[in-house]
Amino acid sequence: MNSDFHLDTALFPRELSLLLSFIQAGNVESMYSGMKDELGEIDWDHFLQLAWHHRVFPVLYAKLQQMDQTWIPPYVIQALQKKYQKNTFQMLHFSAEMEQLCKLFSESNIRTLVLKGPVLAADLYGDISLRTSGDLDILIPIHDLHQAEKLLDGLGYIKDDYIQTVLNDWKWRHHHITFFHHQKKLKIEIHWRLSPGPGKEPCFNELWERKRTCTVTQTPAYYLGREDLFLFLVSHGARHGWSRLRWLMDIDHIYQQNINYAKLIPLLKKYHQLDVAAQALILASQLLNTPLSAEMSVLTKQKRPRRLAQDALFYIYQMLNLHNEPLPEHVARYHKRHLFNLMSIQQKMLFLASQLFPYPGDADTLALPPYLHFLYFPLRPFLWAWRKTKKRVVSQGGM
Repeated sequence: MNSDFHLDTALFPRELSLLLSFIQAGNVESMYSGMKDELGEIDWDHFLQLAWHHRVFPVLYAKLQQMDQTWIPPYVIQALQKKYQKNTFQMLHFSAEMEQLCKLFSESNIRTLVLKGPVLAADLYGDISLRTSGDLDILIPIHDLHQAEKLLDGLGYIKDDYIQTVLNDWKWRHHHITFFHHQKKLKIEIHWRLSPGPGKEPCFNELWERKRTCTVTQTPAYYLGREDLFLFLVSHGARHGWSRLRWLMDIDHIYQQNINYAKLIPLLKKYHQLDVAAQALILASQLLNTPLSAEMSVLTKQKRPRRLAQDALFYIYQMLNLHNEPLPEHVARYHKRHLFNLMSIQQKMLFLASQLFPYPGDADTLALPPYLHFLYFPLRPFLWAWRKTKKRVVSQGGM
């Protein structure tokens, strides 16, 4: 990383700086010796809150096991140990369910690519206990969605019907459906895209051709090729503002694998993710000490990815959870603007064009029978203006 550019981390609390020092690459003992004077001022409860929020406690606990712990309050180690053990059982639970699902889908001739979960933990960390996972994410061809839903229903999974749609816009505006198993306390996300649209991304057949096999379970599970996985991870992390350091740790670990840059860079260019990848590398390099190769270091020297990296710190130091809706108004505005800034010029043009396509809100504003839904195209500007006017009047107490 160029020495003339450094992220401004002035708003980072000392507890976050200490956490980063623990989980970043390098020697833990030498790190902590340089922070001895600050340890007496650490709010260890806040330190634990950061570890939980950023989902880095498995790696943190493993790191602390390698060093002298006498200067850390015993309750901190105990809390980390308890969380680590619970996560290990959780990941074993996920592994068993993943095996069952992959086997069931395969027997029904549904091809599956596991996106995260135990497969990702095993590939990046070499140990499923060193990464957390809140659900299982499985990518399948879109034409198999109905069959997959029937299979999951037979296993006791309940579909979360949160997606509203008009004129089948769900196929490209959304990218997954969520299913819950209340007895097993498991959540499954069945994907037909890597990311929500509109946007260009590799089709399922391309990803399938480049797939790898994971042997975490007796029944093989298939997952993304290394370059495809890198593309997915940088896109996913950026879309969530890198609000959890776990996602940056994923970048750190995959980047230090044997990536084929001759394949990766054209892939990033094709799908307009060069600057997003550079944003991830700047953050990983400066926050986690990820060593950058000459090929990828060049990407981090541009102004745009540096600005995007600095903007992402807004999410990191505040422990923002973008899934806790409704978001505070200032966070919602910031996130909306940041998502737009992440887009390339071509992506912005496609996104703006997609705004002309009817939304479910148009059908809520003016209900029309299905055979007249095509009228939402010419009516959309008027329906949008009506909703805005009504919202403004309500906010002013006029209705």
